[in-house]
Amino acid sequence: MEILGASLRICVDDLDTAIPFYERLAGGRAMRSERGGVQVAAVGSFLLMSGPEAELELLRKVTATIAVKDVDEAHRLLTDLGAHVLAGPVPTPAGRTLLAMHPDGSVFEYVDHRS
Repeated sequence: MEILGASLRICVDDLDTAIPFYERLAGGRAMRSERGGVQVAAVGSFLLMSGPEAELELLRKVTATIAVKDVDEAHRLLTDLGAHVLAGPVPTPAGRTLLAMHPDGSVFEYVDHRS
């Protein structure tokens, strides 16, 4: 499995207020989207999320988002290594995603991007 990078997941009260800080910090522009009632902004290595507390409570349990070349390959390797796939792979507007709990109990999101 080829890991392309990782994003730090940060829940914020107000996305519009938080974005300028992270754009200056990361030196790039935010790419915004919405998923399940949660507003999301990707800025460099930061993934900012804002929305209903019930949704954010679940999102806070995910340690990080790992970008991989191929989610299917990640699925096979994670399963072989004893991880428990909690959800996915499922399609998203940008590619596919899956949630997996590692044997140590930590939860990660794995994503790939399709053009």
